[in-house]
Amino acid sequence: MKFAFGIGLFALLLTGCKVNEGEPFDKDAAPEERTEYQGVEGVVQSQKDKVYLMNKELTEKCKNAKVDHAVAITNNDIKAQEAQLEIIKSTCR
Repeated sequence: MKFAFGIGLFALLLTGCKVNEGEPFDKDAAPEERTEYQGVEGVVQSQKDKVYLMNKELTEKCKNAKVDHAVAITNNDIKAQEAQLEIIKSTCR
């Protein structure tokens, strides 16, 4: 009887922990604003957010390099053109 009561109490505690667990991540927040992730779903979303943020950063670097390359062409600055082309090759897809 004590064993059955102990199992029942243990199951109740586990259920209570699951109920008190918060959302896996803040679904309303942008990936840049999310700071807390919980559980397996939270870990998966964390990885998705990291990939999104890395792609966003590369896209921004690519755009900046293209603008800087155009400025270098206008200024007839060969060294800057070459430097920006290297950045473009490494960041643009």
